[in-house]
Amino acid sequence: MLYEYGHIGILLIIALVFPAGALITSWAFRYLRIRPMGDSNPVKDDTYECGLRTEGPSHVQFNFRFYSFALLFVLFDVEIVFLFPWAMMYDKIGWGGYFEGLGFIAILALGILYAWRKRALEWH
Repeated sequence: MLYEYGHIGILLIIALVFPAGALITSWAFRYLRIRPMGDSNPVKDDTYECGLRTEGPSHVQFNFRFYSFALLFVLFDVEIVFLFPWAMMYDKIGWGGYFEGLGFIAILALGILYAWRKRALEWH
């Protein structure tokens, strides 16, 4: 049993050593004056947008419609991916698997109907 947990312990040590090593190296470079001390430069601190000058503030409020539409697409797309193996094994699953698949499709249809009723699929 200790052998199995030994692998997890090794991975945990590696997961702690890499970030600590990066922080210690950064601190050492600053202490040895290999890395600059952090003089502020307005050109380096400016937001980079494909070589063009930044127009307006760099932090703009993101429109939630993009996020919600993308989230609904991913949700229904992943459910279709779960239906693919069911369709491939359709002849071998029997009546129990058939009704389970129909139940899953019903839940998917209810989700789409709910999103449709809430007008989440419309672009205003």
